[in-house]
Amino acid sequence: MFKKILIANRGEIACRIISTCKKLSIPTVAVYSDADARALHVKLADEAINIGPPPSTESYLSIDKIISACKQTNADAVHPGYGFLSENHLFMSRLEKEDITFIGPSAEPIRVMGDKIESKIFAIDAGVNTVPGYQDIIKTSEEAIEIAKNVGFPVMIKASAGGGGKGMRIAYNEDDIPDAYTSSINEAKSSFGDDRVFIEKFIVKPRHIEIQILADNYGNAIHLGGRECSIQRRNQKIIEESPSPFVDGELREAMGAQAVQLAKKVGYQSAGTVEFIVDQDKNFYFLEMNTRLQVEHPVTELVTGFDLVEEMIKIAAGEKLNISQEDVKFNGWAIESRIYAEDPERNFMPSTGRLVTYQPPISIDNIRNDTGVYEGGEISMFYDPMISKLCSYGKDRKKACDLMQDALNNYEITGIQNNLNLLSSIIKNEKFFIAASHQSMFETFFLQTIFNSPVFILKRELLLIPIFGWYLKKIGSISIHRNKAVKENLITPIFIGDKNEIQKCAEQLKWDISKYEVIDEPVENSTAPIAAKLASEGKIKIIVKGHIHTDVLMKETLKREHNLLGKKRLSHIWHMTLE
Repeated sequence: MFKKILIANRGEIACRIISTCKKLSIPTVAVYSDADARALHVKLADEAINIGPPPSTESYLSIDKIISACKQTNADAVHPGYGFLSENHLFMSRLEKEDITFIGPSAEPIRVMGDKIESKIFAIDAGVNTVPGYQDIIKTSEEAIEIAKNVGFPVMIKASAGGGGKGMRIAYNEDDIPDAYTSSINEAKSSFGDDRVFIEKFIVKPRHIEIQILADNYGNAIHLGGRECSIQRRNQKIIEESPSPFVDGELREAMGAQAVQLAKKVGYQSAGTVEFIVDQDKNFYFLEMNTRLQVEHPVTELVTGFDLVEEMIKIAAGEKLNISQEDVKFNGWAIESRIYAEDPERNFMPSTGRLVTYQPPISIDNIRNDTGVYEGGEISMFYDPMISKLCSYGKDRKKACDLMQDALNNYEITGIQNNLNLLSSIIKNEKFFIAASHQSMFETFFLQTIFNSPVFILKRELLLIPIFGWYLKKIGSISIHRNKAVKENLITPIFIGDKNEIQKCAEQLKWDISKYEVIDEPVENSTAPIAAKLASEGKIKIIVKGHIHTDVLMKETLKREHNLLGKKRLSHIWHMTLE
């Protein structure tokens, strides 16, 4: 076994790895940037080494600094966690040269599976189902159009070196290709330094299902079932669960068999994840292989009882896998919600600053909270804004959902904006509860959260044309969420203002103005008088903190609520509904 393990990461995953090392009585070394000097993982490790300035390129992504920290502390192994250098085959090769063990797969599987094009060609050779598409590099938008026509619309243009949803664009027809192609290669180049892209068929309403695998250095490989990760925003997972409510036992075993087959073919060893997309007819296709520990690994641990970090360490130390496929049993249901420091009402803008209050609901039975922060700590502007991964475990899906709802309702965070309310709304949404959600569902969940039909929020500080109380400083500045909410009949707008301006706005948004009520009245400094008039006519209700009022101006009530909520904008605490 290893004498000392250095964790080449930060935040909750560093804390998670330290926890297992303590269980195995292995000393740990934390690395930290200047911004993380007071971070939780630094406090929990046995030793800590500063590796430079806050930018990750000068600290957590610096191979030389990580290796120097290993030598300085005599660490004989490195666990990379996820992100940063976890899937960098050059890092693994450098460690091997320095006789430092990388707790993960060897360099070649990382290299092969890290390239979207090469990995797909490899998967085809391994007999794994793949999405129809064109695997060669596409050099021009004109070539992309011809390829897309042959593949069949809709198509997905994807970055070869991509990950985390970056460099991916959907094209529904020929007209979409030029912009999708250009934006995909630009984002791929800026994110990965590699502007190669390819095209594959876009699966409509797909489910994102991934299979957890474990493999050792002796040819043994097993799968630990699947995880459903279909609730995503911009291809970033938000809520995960195990098992998948969509996948039956027969499908799980078929997907598991192909995942194991791929792992053996590429010579994989360690924990890894093979991701698939599954269509509505339960056909499944290889998406990618993540050659590292996944963010959402806790849900698999909860339903199987195995510590994946412990297994990774033992395999890296040369031990044989002591778990057979027959040993893997699936008990109960687990759900994970990712708690982020971000503001859903401001296009998910990251929120930084001090955690004035941080009280996770850890006193609730069967709740697990993997975190890397503490009350009084800071959320930095330099890194991913994840606060924690909140997991619930129950005997079945309903119990796990109920526990998660209870935990989210009892999770206290102040000082920064967060997505707790959004997560709570998704968990209690009927479509999620009956497992009718797919990868395209997040937008609907979000709209129903922000526009709790038929609700609109009154923002008082902007002027011009009020549409559901959202006033436009310039025509067309309405957000895509509000626009889609109207088109999907989640909200029904009332236009107030100059008829000509209203018409211009409706034309730009492609709304049929004849369907909606138009109030031809000038708007100056406030729509409060107009709203009051609508309320008096019984056309709308005005609600403050759940209480119905008939007078829109109710200054004292609003002032009191304003103070109680720490001077939040009034628009966040009151709204109007159609009668």
